[in-house]
Order: sequence, then C-alpha cells, then structure tokens
Amino acid sequence: MRSSHPRSAAVAALVASALATGLLAGSADAAEGAVSADPIRIHDIQGTTRISPLVGKQVADVEGIVTGVRTYGSRGFWMQDPDADGNDATSEGVFVFTGSVPTVAVGDAVKVSGLVGEYVPGGAASGNQSVTQISKPVVTVVSSGNALPEATAINEYTVPAAYAPAGDPAAAGSINGLALEPSRYALDYYEALEGMNVRVGTSRVVGATDPHAELWVTVKGWENTAKRGGTIYGSYESQNTGRLQIQQLAPLAQQPFPVANVGDKLTGTTEGPLDFNQFGGYTLVARTLGTVKAGTLAPEKTKAPAAGELAVATYNVENLDPTDPQEKFDNLAKAVVENLASPDVVALEEIQDDNGAKNDGTVSAEQTLTKFTAAITAAGGPAYQWRTVNPENNKDGGEPGGNIRQVFLFNPARVSFTERAPGDAATATGVVKEQGKAALTHSPGRIDPANPAWADSRKPLAGEFVFRGKTVFVIANHFGSKGGDEGLTSVHQPPVRSSETKRLLQAQAVNGFVKELLAADKNANVIALGDINDFEFSATANALADGGALYPAIKSLPKAERYSYVYQGNAQVLDQILTSPAIKTFTYDSVHINAEFSAQNSDHDPQVLRFRP
Repeated sequence: MRSSHPRSAAVAALVASALATGLLAGSADAAEGAVSADPIRIHDIQGTTRISPLVGKQVADVEGIVTGVRTYGSRGFWMQDPDADGNDATSEGVFVFTGSVPTVAVGDAVKVSGLVGEYVPGGAASGNQSVTQISKPVVTVVSSGNALPEATAINEYTVPAAYAPAGDPAAAGSINGLALEPSRYALDYYEALEGMNVRVGTSRVVGATDPHAELWVTVKGWENTAKRGGTIYGSYESQNTGRLQIQQLAPLAQQPFPVANVGDKLTGTTEGPLDFNQFGGYTLVARTLGTVKAGTLAPEKTKAPAAGELAVATYNVENLDPTDPQEKFDNLAKAVVENLASPDVVALEEIQDDNGAKNDGTVSAEQTLTKFTAAITAAGGPAYQWRTVNPENNKDGGEPGGNIRQVFLFNPARVSFTERAPGDAATATGVVKEQGKAALTHSPGRIDPANPAWADSRKPLAGEFVFRGKTVFVIANHFGSKGGDEGLTSVHQPPVRSSETKRLLQAQAVNGFVKELLAADKNANVIALGDINDFEFSATANALADGGALYPAIKSLPKAERYSYVYQGNAQVLDQILTSPAIKTFTYDSVHINAEFSAQNSDHDPQVLRFRP
C-alpha cells in the first residue's frame, strides 16, 4: 500500500481507475515481464505510502512466516518477513488472498508468488483505505513450526497524538500519495503496521461486543474519558487515536467471542495481524485473545419529576413493530417505567407500521402502539395515550415497508393534548396567534412536509400540550441518517460527510418553524427533540439553535457525560432535546441504558428533560 516515490500521472490515473472497481490489480498482460531479478521483500511491496509501488505487478518467491490464517470471510493468510529493513514507514507484513481455505499453518515459512493489488473494502465509493495484498498466489511451504516475528506493541507510548495528515488538495483530499509519517500521525502509524503481527496489553473496552463478534478498546486510558468508562467524541478533531477494533481469527463455532460492555477490561495480551476492514478500519484480528474482566457498569435510572415539573423524553426504539418478540416490547416498556421514571411526554422515533418491514402498503401503527402502551401499563407505568400522523407509504426512509414515524406518548393524568384539526401526511401545520398566544393550526401536525429537505426522510411531528394550565409545544424529530458518510479512517482527510447537507436543511426548517412560534409569543415554551443524528458541535446543531431560538440542553452536562450512542468506540451525541429561551431552568439527563452494553433494547440512549413551565 505504499510507494517510495509520488505516483506519476499515468500511474495515478491507472490507480484511480482500478480503485473504482474496489480492487487494484493489473491484468496478466500488464504484469508480464514485471518480475524483478532481485528478490522482492514484503517491505518492497508495502513501500512508504499507502499504495504499493508494485501494484499490478507479479512478484515471485516472496518470503515470510505465516502469522495468521483466516478460514472464513475474506479467506487467506498473513505473512511477515522476520528480517526487517529498519524503516518504520514500511510494513513487514502482508495479506495473501487465497479465496479458499488456506492450506498453510501459523509458523510456516513460505514463499509466495502472485499478483500485488490494493483491495478497497466496501469499494472505492466508501472512501475506505485499501489493503495491500497478494492475490492468485502460488504458495510453497519451506518449513513449519517456526517462531513468529515478535509482535509490535501498540500502546499509549507508540500511538501518536495527532490523528491524520491533511489530504492533498490536488488529489481530492486523498492521503494515498503522501509519505507515511508513523511517528507523527496515528493513521500513518497503523498503516505502517498493516499486515504485521501486533499486540495490545490490558486495555479498557470502549465499544461493547456487537452482533458481529467485535469490540473496541482504547490503548490510551486517559484519552477523552467518559464518566462511565467510554471515550468521548467531542469534536471533529477529537477522533481518539487510542481506539482499536478487536476481532478474532478463530471461527465462532470453535471459540465463542467474549461478551464485554464499556468499562470492562480486556486483560492480558491480545495478539495477531493488523487488518483493515470496511466496518471500523484498523482491526487487530486476534490469534491470541485476552480475557474480559467485567466492570460494574449498570443501566442508569433518572429521577422522577418533582412537584410542578414536567418531564419530557425522547427515545429511539429501533424499528419497533408487532412482529418483534414480546420480550423487546417488555424490555422497552420496563425502561420507560423504571429507567425513565414514566415521563409525562415521550417522543418515540422508529415506530414502524402494523406489519413492520412487510412492504404491502400498510401505514397504520395502531397495533404497534397498542402493544407498546399495554406493555408499559403491565410494567407498572401510566396508561399512555398517543398521537401521531401516519406517513405516506415508503416516503419517509427507513426499512422499505416499515414506514417509521415519530409518535407522542403522553400521560393524560398529568398532561393534556390540545387537538386542533389533526393533519395528514401531506398537510403542513402552521402558527397562528390566539388571544396573544401562539397556537398550531394542526395538532398533531407535520412541519413543512413538502419541503425537499424531508424527501425520503421523517417529517417532524408537532403537537400542543397543556401542563398545569401552561401550553408547551413539542416537536419530535428524526433527521436524516449518516449513511454515505466516510469513516474517520477514510482515505480522504478530513473525511467527506455528505449526509450533513440534508440535515442542515432539516435543521433550518425546524429552526424557522420555532422562530414563527416565538414571533407569535416570545415566551412560548418550545421543545424540539429526537434523534437528530448529529453531534452537539455540528453545523446541524448550530442551525437548530440559530438566533437563540433553541438551546441544545445536552450542553448543560459536563463533557464527560455528553453522549447517547457509541459508534466504533466513540461515545457521541445523536439524540438531543433543545429548549426555547423561556425554559430557563431545567434538569437534563442522558440516561445510559443501551449504548454501552452488549445486550441492548435499542442502540440509542433515551434523553429526559425536567422543567417548570
């Protein structure tokens, strides 16, 4: 993946063309006669940039010791040259793609002939970096039972503090052509170890075991530490260089992957080849896996509102529909009652229609909501009522046929809902002035559903509530997802965040509506909440707050407590509650019950705000 010199224009064009297919490799004709008379070593193949100087060429009798064998997925093996060249920028390891179960074993000394290529996991459109590999190999086992090259230690002293170099503006922000500086940048450091035998010592888990048998640790225990043991992603410049994904080489049928939560420790030594994959970037694929030592983390419980306080919550319930197991309904209901203390108003995101992802035109969610509210009552909670607006079929994104939408649950013993000519999917609610106060034209109603910002996305749901004689406007949101954004380990630095464009327009639409309410009554109690799908420091959040119309209440928390989601070991904010200026005093709680745990009822943590209108 690296070359000693910048690519010529011709080679760069060839590389760009090949990258578009997701695999860089020359044709057999192009490679003819490319074999050098001198022995080719692994570090010659890897070079000193991300793209091999020998890409597209045949190599013969490349020697190494087998350090790992993968018999599933992308089948092949890693080999490493035990005789390093002394250059930290050139990796001594490489992946040999066999396509079928390899016939070599760890400790074999091998000679490999084959085609050098650059494979892009996920394809070039993903923005992922490429993996240098030898494909179509002819493998000769010279001897077996050899000692493995000593594993390179990855720890807080070896990983640089800076994350990545700035991409080359002349190459669309790509870092492919830049010489690696492994002592300066974390991404260069990991890249210079790609394919090599590496190890980490006892490390804190910062991303719980997921359904794909992987977890995340940090080798920098002090780096942006969250209060409960994770690692905070607090800005676009706080990528957290110590994060590393851990998988295992052994098939799951042979060796179950350990279950770990955030704050647990992966103790002892974890050792194996350093890979790069499309779902997290640099990954230690463990030949030897440490032991998980459980921590004491438990799901949080928020306080019930004090007398005179209104409690408003948001909870993404992850595609809830009647075909889900009763256990999911019961667990979510228990969370509403026990962990959220039965809020007066709950904005739900990802409520699916009555037959889930079955794509037959059904849009009603009556059965979903009946089943959920019954489960809440059975768990000892209030008899919640609900209000929503059914979407048009397959117009709001999410799973085809699922028709996810936002829903208001409210406790009629504590709060009332003001019904005003309920709108349908295509009808926009507006703002009018009644007796000197703001009011909605449709309650419940959708905000500006014809706005292109909401194409194939969930339209905001607005409703009027009354608590102790005071009107409170609540706007439930589920902004566009981050799908299509490049990962932090992208070949482009900074990564391309294409999904922000839509969320920015959505935020501007909601902000404009809130400003209409405040123009009608500057003292209006307005709450905008939901799965914003963006960070508290993002342009989206800034657009929502524009002109002081709203305040992201999660900013009232200490930085070590600002998160509702954990992605690739980064604890981050996606779910938010924002308040209008009239709501001067409040208590905010990001209630951590899912994101840090391997066993989840949803992948989001709910948020609760308590205040006196």
